[in-house]
Amino acid sequence: MFNLFKNNKGAPFYAPSNGRLINITQISDPVFSSKMLGDGYGIEPSDGDIYAPIYGKVTTVFPTKHAIGLVTKSGDEVLVHIGIDTVELAGKPFQVFVQVGDKVSPKHKIAHVDLNMLDRLEKPKTIIVVYTNRQTEAVFDEIKAKEVVVGEEIGKIN
Repeated sequence: MFNLFKNNKGAPFYAPSNGRLINITQISDPVFSSKMLGDGYGIEPSDGDIYAPIYGKVTTVFPTKHAIGLVTKSGDEVLVHIGIDTVELAGKPFQVFVQVGDKVSPKHKIAHVDLNMLDRLEKPKTIIVVYTNRQTEAVFDEIKAKEVVVGEEIGKIN
């Protein structure tokens, strides 16, 4: 069958963790599911290791360690947001392994989150990847729920 989602052009994006890939519209936080911050996708993680979803450079590490900003060579700004309503945790369940200016790839672990702590605190564990400076991209609309592994190519963005 035709695979329109994976084409030979454009910059690839990858699974930042092992777990279940979900469409951004399925994320339980309306700020993300309504695409207010941009379009992208989510992962319901099966472990706490988080890798870069793109080839690029670190532009921001939030002081609360719950989010990391990246930029691709083509200038796409990408936000990796760990969990929902986790900013109020003041960094406690997170370890960050990158700093501003670091170059990253899908093989580069950028963070770790204590999923058990998020469970105890009743915080959703969803890892959200959002392209913050792009108009809605049809490629993200094609994302369907499935199991993925770290570094698995999910699609390409033009």
